[in-house]
Amino acid sequence: MHKTIHTTFHASILAAAMGSAIPAAAQAMDMQGMAMPASPDAAKPAMAAPDPGASMPAGASDAAMPASTVPAPAQATPRTANADSGGYTLSTGPYIPAGVKPPRLADQESFGSVLVDRLERAYSHDSGNWTTYDVQAWYGHDFNRAVLKAEGQASQGRLQDARTELLWGHAIAAYWDSQLGVRHDNGGGPDRNWLAFGVQGLAPYWFNVEATGYLGDQGRSALRLSASYELLLTQRVVLQPQLELNAYGKDDPARGIGSGLSDATAGLRLRYDISRQFSPYIGVEWSGRFGRTGDYAQAAGERRDTADVVAGVHFWF
Repeated sequence: MHKTIHTTFHASILAAAMGSAIPAAAQAMDMQGMAMPASPDAAKPAMAAPDPGASMPAGASDAAMPASTVPAPAQATPRTANADSGGYTLSTGPYIPAGVKPPRLADQESFGSVLVDRLERAYSHDSGNWTTYDVQAWYGHDFNRAVLKAEGQASQGRLQDARTELLWGHAIAAYWDSQLGVRHDNGGGPDRNWLAFGVQGLAPYWFNVEATGYLGDQGRSALRLSASYELLLTQRVVLQPQLELNAYGKDDPARGIGSGLSDATAGLRLRYDISRQFSPYIGVEWSGRFGRTGDYAQAAGERRDTADVVAGVHFWF
């Protein structure tokens, strides 16, 4: 009996103690949740202080000791062009047969083209007939190339007027080249030499444009503007309007040229593309001379302006 009472008494005391301990623990957890978070430095493990009795290498100082034992990142090794090719190159390997030229990129190759824009015969009721040529050729790379331009007229077996330019073209935009070189004029008077500089390219709405300035001896200067457009009536029938203007800075009576706007030519040609590289055409062309250039022409027994019927071929290769 006494043993039972004593056991019951101890159980009551243990229950009371646990009941008082649980609210106290809960209160402590609430207080811990409301506490401010510890700083990042406090969460780091404390660094062990160096042992004063530890020995150091001879010649070492405290300043030379590293602040941490984290190794520095390794330097990246520069890659080479053939790093992942297994030893093969553009000129050697199992895919290049013997005696075959290794492949090259497009901008490493040289290309060339010759465009005969006009090779035509003009028929005029007043001023007779003559033959006209307009040729442009180039050779080189995508960004740099040599350009040859030649334009002139011949009548009765004689060269009446000719312009030949040798230029160096450099790509300055997706559709534009700058050009620098020389120009030579002959026929119809004494020869003239010029320094040429200008641009050539494809303007918005697909207009082919050339704008070139010239500087000659004795203070001579000139400006030439040319524009053309190809209107596709069908896949093979093309209507091509063209306009050309020439202006000069001073008179040149020996060649029948006056200062200012000297002459203009406007033409309209209808061609048929037998192939993309060969096209016969017919058309009409008007030419006019202005100012003192027109006066020189009248003094020589020529007309200020003419309208002609033309027929010719346009081809390239």
